[in-house]
Amino acid sequence: MADTDYRVERDSMGETRVPAGALWGAQTQRAIQNFPISGLPVPRGFIRALGLVKWAAAGANLELGDLDRVRAFAIQRAALEVAAGRHDAHFPIDVFQTGSGTSSNMNANEVIARLATEYAGGSTVPVHANDHVNRGQSSNDVIPTVIHLGAAMALSESLLPALKELIETISRKAADVGETVKTGRTHLMDAMPVTLGQEMGAWRTQLEDAVTRLQSCRPRLHALAQGGTAVGTGVNANPQFAPKVAALLSQETGLDLRPARDFFAALASQDTAVELSGHLRTLAVALMKISNDLRWMNSGPLAGLAEISLPALQPGSSIMPGKVNPVVPEAVTMVAAQVMGNDATIGIAGQSGNFQLNVMLPVIAYNLLQSIELLAGASRTLARSAIAGFAVHVRQMSLALSRNPMLVTALNPVIGYDKAAAIAKKAYAEGRPIIEVAGEMTDLGEQRLAKLLDPAALTRGGEHGGPGKGEG
Repeated sequence: MADTDYRVERDSMGETRVPAGALWGAQTQRAIQNFPISGLPVPRGFIRALGLVKWAAAGANLELGDLDRVRAFAIQRAALEVAAGRHDAHFPIDVFQTGSGTSSNMNANEVIARLATEYAGGSTVPVHANDHVNRGQSSNDVIPTVIHLGAAMALSESLLPALKELIETISRKAADVGETVKTGRTHLMDAMPVTLGQEMGAWRTQLEDAVTRLQSCRPRLHALAQGGTAVGTGVNANPQFAPKVAALLSQETGLDLRPARDFFAALASQDTAVELSGHLRTLAVALMKISNDLRWMNSGPLAGLAEISLPALQPGSSIMPGKVNPVVPEAVTMVAAQVMGNDATIGIAGQSGNFQLNVMLPVIAYNLLQSIELLAGASRTLARSAIAGFAVHVRQMSLALSRNPMLVTALNPVIGYDKAAAIAKKAYAEGRPIIEVAGEMTDLGEQRLAKLLDPAALTRGGEHGGPGKGEG
């Protein structure tokens, strides 16, 4: 490094060289050198939440008389720029760093202090990273707050709207094609008939339940650790600091945020992050199921089920001309697998609360935010590029249904299980419709058999059943 390429910065450990154009200071530079592990920086949602916490802290300190107006306004201006993503290049520290996230907290403090000093008038009104930007705070309450705030914003702004779009897309498609009767399948084997609307209605219910689960943990997610400072006692923080920070963040984000009811628990554990991750995993399981249903229904076009055709989005093979694959459901299943893996990581990290602090905070933040954004993107893509545009092959479904030996189940109450089984085996062995074989092997008339074996009626419970559920 040439003499003009760096400047010398100082911290409590002494001097260190920092790149001349960097907004960060000595502590960030030490972290860059100490953690050359993955090359993965903390995510955008984390930096955004970190900037907003620093903005709110400066506002609270100003209101409480613990920070002068010039410095407070300068810090807030710089912090909002950080939140908006204007300085992301100056947040280079690896995700795999000190378990408290102190390095990232100090990264924000140093960047904001340097910008704020400039905005406050330069060296005449210096803004100190610890004394001013970090006033009333500790990394030990800032980073848990950032995890909750970042996840809450991503949930509200990204995932829940994406799920709403997917649910509405399924509902619209079911309204268009839902009356189509098809062969039901259990164990991947032919079963009693269902309507496409009933099948899609089950998808919709899974997703609606996922939304309910996600919303159920929001009261705990909206509880912030800010105010607990180092170990939960609130040392060096004004008693009114926590509620003022929560109020300012609520105004800025539109979320109903509040101080945690127990700062000791908020610092020592990450149970809410583990809870939310579990709900994200459950959503991933639902998306995996829906995507695999689509893949099976789309299989073919000749040797598979060929019940639907997904939109043809790209060539499916570099060697087989004309091949088109279910690429969007495949991508969604990979997202689901990633989220399940993230959940395992978060679960292990959640166990790492030793006494007064969890020491795997950065990796919890990284995986939680990644899971939320992946699921949001996958849900939108599945809605727009798969479900909204698939075509239904009614003739193929009807042909398969007419040869479905399991229709004989409707005859059980009339002729008994053993007789019905014999009819099913004969129909399957000879490749003939059930109604034809049943006409030969029973004394039930053609009209009676037609009524008993009507596939559409069977989707509503048949002669002895009640109304069907889950219609689109």
